[in-house]
Amino acid sequence: MRTLLTHATLIDCVQPTPRADTAVLIEDGRIKDIFDAGSVPSVGDAEVIDLRGAYLMPGLWDVHIHPDYKSVVEGPLASQVTMFGHQMQAALLESGVVGMRCAGTHDYMDVAWKRAFDSGQHLGPRLVAAGYFLTTTGGHFLGSGHALEVDGPYGFVKAIREQIRNGVDQIKLNLSGGIMGPAWDQHSRSFLLPDELKAAFDICKLRGFKVMAHATNPESVKAAIRLGAHTVEHGYIMDDECIELFLEHDVWYVPTLSISHLTPTQATNDWEQRWVKNRNLSHSLCCRADAASGTHQEWFRKALKAGVKMALGSDIRPLKDAALLELGLWVRDGATPWQALVAATRHGAAVCGMGEDLGTVEKGKIADLIVVGSNPLEDINHVRRLQLVLKDGRIVSDKRPKAR
Repeated sequence: MRTLLTHATLIDCVQPTPRADTAVLIEDGRIKDIFDAGSVPSVGDAEVIDLRGAYLMPGLWDVHIHPDYKSVVEGPLASQVTMFGHQMQAALLESGVVGMRCAGTHDYMDVAWKRAFDSGQHLGPRLVAAGYFLTTTGGHFLGSGHALEVDGPYGFVKAIREQIRNGVDQIKLNLSGGIMGPAWDQHSRSFLLPDELKAAFDICKLRGFKVMAHATNPESVKAAIRLGAHTVEHGYIMDDECIELFLEHDVWYVPTLSISHLTPTQATNDWEQRWVKNRNLSHSLCCRADAASGTHQEWFRKALKAGVKMALGSDIRPLKDAALLELGLWVRDGATPWQALVAATRHGAAVCGMGEDLGTVEKGKIADLIVVGSNPLEDINHVRRLQLVLKDGRIVSDKRPKAR
């Protein structure tokens, strides 16, 4: 199968300047060639799609997701698994999110959906699975159903081995508390003892599994980096030494701004206000988020300025809105639209170990692409003007205006 996309304005997420009137040839699901204006050769039997100047770019990635937080009392497990798959599919088709990294689910529903999507029998984004996130007794976000309470060095070793046996791609460790939790679950507090931390990271190294570290204060961030975390999630409170360690150890940072920024007093546009209204967070949780937001923003900006490697992850739902809201918050907090787009494309694929094949528009790469109607480098919210989504070079969503 061959497809030629013509008259595209290309944002390849390699160079920050869009390339006008570009053509991209797709063959057998990969980008065969890229042509500048006036240099398109005869392409034989290829299907030609005229993009009429619209913006062609890599699909988006959200590298910190969860299903909805529901107990089996609120909804049978089968229904929750089905809804999770539906939400991921909606994110692909409605928002152009072609890749996701899960940060915790119950009953390994992310493993099940990864296998379903990889089989080709179900349409959905590329998915990196984590299974349960591992915390301590009295640890973080226990009411979600996605947390597994583990204690002692061998407790963590056994739990990680069970995660591996059940088919996860990575291990999610919760080193500290959070913003969205009960009064005793504080993001300023760390939870694991030194021997628990060492045992958990040692077994992950031994088995070759990357660690996704929930770390929300300087102590936990430094511990995660020094012990070999692949990514640090959140980093609500940090210090200058944290930034130095990120750079020294070449560790990824996923800031999840949505968690501290999306409250009634902070929402700045219709999309954020609509999300806040539908989410209906309790007053106490909104107060905790508001109190944490300024410090979170400060360290996000410092990490960005220092050149820390950063990728976009939202940590909110519904998944079709999550990455788009997080993109807007990145720019509101000081990132350029270019930095935000790279975090949500090239860097997202790299964090998930797929950077050689995905995340940019380059010859030889898999054609997971989106087309938007206006330039997102002028206004990041133009990513919402979605026209096409392609996965493996095949159009899976077509929202182009219909000719009359």
